[in-house]
Amino acid sequence: MKYQSLSITLTKAERKFFEDIVKKDRNENEKKRASILLAVDESENRIRVKDTIVANREKTTVQTVCRVKKDFLNAPEGESAIRRKKRKTPPVPARITSEIESHIVSICIDDPPAGCRRWSLRLIADKAVELGYIDAISHTTVGKILKKNKLDLV
Repeated sequence: MKYQSLSITLTKAERKFFEDIVKKDRNENEKKRASILLAVDESENRIRVKDTIVANREKTTVQTVCRVKKDFLNAPEGESAIRRKKRKTPPVPARITSEIESHIVSICIDDPPAGCRRWSLRLIADKAVELGYIDAISHTTVGKILKKNKLDLV
């Protein structure tokens, strides 16, 4: 990799910042990335350590070491080299809300349709769509909802 040959030189403030991260009880990924940056640091006449040695010591891959170095070199500030990127788009909201779940549970409590002895998962899914609670729902999702609410169709 092209970043394998690049050297990382940390300032005293950056070095202290990364040492604090390694010492404090934080996210394990942040700790690992901070300790990688400390290991590849060449400031103050430190001996250059090969990426393979750092990878073995940190129980990771050489690719990860190179990626951490690359992130540090490209990051506007050192802290962003160890933290995850913020999402550009918000997560997709869940289609099944607690309101829909309560409607599905209420369907189970009602009497089954004419000609049926009991509710089946498919019947409940079809009824939820018919009543307009949701556009579409699979019988397996209905089963998960009932299991979550500790209900049986027996």
